[in-house]
Amino acid sequence: MRTALDRSALRSRLSEKSTFWTEVNVVDITGSTNADLVDLARRGGEEGRVLIAEEQTAGRGRLDRRWSCPRGAGLMLSMLLRPGRPRKEWGTLSLAAAVALEETLRAVAGVTARLKWPNDVLIDGRKVCGILATVGGTGEDPADQRAAGRGAVVLGLGLNVSLTAEELPVPEATSLLLAGAATLEREAIAADFLAHFAAVYRTWNATGPAHVIERWREYSATLGRHVEVSFPNGRKVAGVATDIAADGRLVVAGRDEEGREEVLTVAAGDIVHLRRGD
Repeated sequence: MRTALDRSALRSRLSEKSTFWTEVNVVDITGSTNADLVDLARRGGEEGRVLIAEEQTAGRGRLDRRWSCPRGAGLMLSMLLRPGRPRKEWGTLSLAAAVALEETLRAVAGVTARLKWPNDVLIDGRKVCGILATVGGTGEDPADQRAAGRGAVVLGLGLNVSLTAEELPVPEATSLLLAGAATLEREAIAADFLAHFAAVYRTWNATGPAHVIERWREYSATLGRHVEVSFPNGRKVAGVATDIAADGRLVVAGRDEEGREEVLTVAAGDIVHLRRGD
C-alpha cells in the first residue's frame, strides 16, 4: 500500500537536520513543481522554498522530454535557490544535487548509485532519478528583475521509489523497490536529501564547485566510458569521457562522424554510454 507523504513527519524530520529551508510545501497534484517554483522566483520568492507533489500532470525532463510517475510511487521535489557564486558556475548545481542524492541513498536506503553526466542517477546501470536545473527570476522586464533580486535556480528531481517492473516508464529505468532498498519511506529520504544538499550547497556558495566536482568524479558512471554525444543540431561524436571540467562540462576525446580526432568540452548534449564494440 502506498501512503501519502506525511507532511508533519517530513517537516519534523527536516527541522532536526537542517535550518536552511524556509518553507516545505506538499501538494496532491500540480502540473510541474519546477514550473511552479520558477514562477515563484519570478515573483520574488526567496531562497529555501521546497515544493513536493504526489502527482505531476506536466512533468518534464531534459530536452523537454515528458516525465511521469504513478501517484505516490516517487519523490517529485523542487528547490528554489538564489546562488551567490558567478553565473558561469551555476551549471554545477545539478551535479551537487546528484552528489547529495547518491550519498543520501547510500546512507538511508543502503543502495549504491552512480552518476551519469549531466543529470542522471543510476543503480546497476539503470536510471532511478533525473535532475533538472531551470534558471528563473531573471526576466528582461526591469520590474521582474527588481522583484526577483539576484537570479534564481530551481533544481528539481524525480526519484523512482516504489515503482514495480510493470510501472517503469522505460526498460532502462529502475526504482528503489526493485533495487532492494532498505527503506522506501519517502519522508526519511526527502528529509535526509534536503539536509545533505543544504550542507553541500552552503559549501558550494562559500568556496566554489571544486568539492562537488571531486565527489562527482568519485561517483561517476560516465568517466572512462565510451560515449556518444548527440548535439541539438544533429551532430554526433563518439569517444571516451576523460574528465569533467571545473565548470561541470564533460571532456570527451573522440572522433567526429568523418573520423577526425578531436577533444570536446561538452556543455549540453545527450550522452549515451556505449558498450565495447559499439
